[in-house]
Amino acid sequence: MDWNAVKVFLAVCETGSLVKAAKRIGVSHATVFRHMSALEEQVGTRLFDRVKGRYLLTDAGNEMREIGIGIVRSFEEIDRRVAGRDESAGGTVRLTAPYSFACTVLPRYLAQFSEAQPDISVELLVSNQEMNMSDRSADVALRVAEAPPEQLWGRRILSIDWAVYAAPAYLKTNAPLQSVEDLPQHRLIAPAGQLARHPAYGTILAGGQPLSAVCCDDLTTIASLAAEGHGATLLPDDMRRSDLSRLFAYPLAPPNCLWVLTHPDLRDLKRVTLLMGFLSNAFRRDPYWAV
Repeated sequence: MDWNAVKVFLAVCETGSLVKAAKRIGVSHATVFRHMSALEEQVGTRLFDRVKGRYLLTDAGNEMREIGIGIVRSFEEIDRRVAGRDESAGGTVRLTAPYSFACTVLPRYLAQFSEAQPDISVELLVSNQEMNMSDRSADVALRVAEAPPEQLWGRRILSIDWAVYAAPAYLKTNAPLQSVEDLPQHRLIAPAGQLARHPAYGTILAGGQPLSAVCCDDLTTIASLAAEGHGATLLPDDMRRSDLSRLFAYPLAPPNCLWVLTHPDLRDLKRVTLLMGFLSNAFRRDPYWAV
């Protein structure tokens, strides 16, 4: 059975669309159609029904999907184990990191790393979502979490406080904001969606805090709203920016924990351990975090 056809089949399973599957795996729509037709001809049965424009698995397709997932996992394990035995310090490391770090400290850290390790190239993948590290979409991840996923290995490298921020122009035209006791006199830019359930906001939202007319589910956008004077805001210190004043730490919000992580099969890969160790030391020693 053609391995490429299996990859195409699973992409169609996940997306329900030939066009979306083609985009996901980086091939043409015609290639996806050709692989799917050849696979159905090879197994001698229809794998999908097309219902309202979506490709839905038949009973045979569901059985094929279970087999395909097992094949993918086997290939991924081979890839990781072979890569994990590579003792060379050279090569490429795929690093995934949230936007707040990628746009502030990582350019400086990675410049220093490249100078120290010129044979290692870093592919920086900026995302606030958890990236699949089983298929080596990324080799190393910087992630903020109370605890890392059980399937990953790494270390906690930093605790990041939450603080109250506001734009200088907002502060000039509103009541003083110097401590938690002053917050009821101010509008707080409210979190929305999943962000509203974050533990950092629990106490402040439960206490009847006045809220802004505009709420948002994204911290980067909340910081921009604060910069435009919509109100004061509660942000982790990795989100601070030059057009906002940090007023005081908010003691009722539990600190964020920053982890550097990899898949256990890659923990002995030299270029991975070099990057993880370098980032760990860079974050811990940087005065930027001593706010």
